[in-house]
Amino acid sequence: MEAATDFTLWALFARATITVKIVMIMLIFASFWCWAVIIDKARQYRKARREAAVFDMAFWSGEPLDDLYRQIGSTPRGASETIFAAGMSEWDRSYGESGLIAGAHSRIDRSMDVAIAKEAGLLQKGLPVLATVGSTAPFVGLFGTVWGIMNAFIEIAEQQNTNLAVVAPGIAEALLATGLGLLAAIPAVVFYNKLSADSDRIIAGYEAFADEFSTILSRQMDS
Repeated sequence: MEAATDFTLWALFARATITVKIVMIMLIFASFWCWAVIIDKARQYRKARREAAVFDMAFWSGEPLDDLYRQIGSTPRGASETIFAAGMSEWDRSYGESGLIAGAHSRIDRSMDVAIAKEAGLLQKGLPVLATVGSTAPFVGLFGTVWGIMNAFIEIAEQQNTNLAVVAPGIAEALLATGLGLLAAIPAVVFYNKLSADSDRIIAGYEAFADEFSTILSRQMDS
């Protein structure tokens, strides 16, 4: 009787059928995976914003771009430095014995676009996990609930007893699966939207810098 009236989460999990247990374990794993992605992305975006702010101060300090490029060298510390180094590297390669090679401006723009695309891929890596969990976890939890309620009704039919004490434990076990599905899906959807917006703003900052840098190089080419 004590086991039948024990409605703790562990007791509900222990009494569930093997199918519902598998569903619950999958949802718990998905929830931990989502939080790992959320924490990792939050740290990555904070680092990216900090590195971009430091580089912007150095870039607009009035220091010659060649000197800044030599300081960065072949090991850029952040995405902004990587984009800048890509443009400067192509700028150096575009000089021949007779001066600037034709089409240099478009090549510089393409090299920076490639660098931005690579950095965007790193920023957005892991976000599809949040989108997938956010869209599928409620349905996975609902599947566990349907399966659990089906087994609860089968047990009621076998015992031929509709007493609430008999019905409640099975339904509670089944509904736990839906609760776990929502527990995984809600943070995933909320943080997917937030992190996607943060990623778009960071990438937009990279693109704005690339446009400004391209304008500066274009001005030097014309002069």
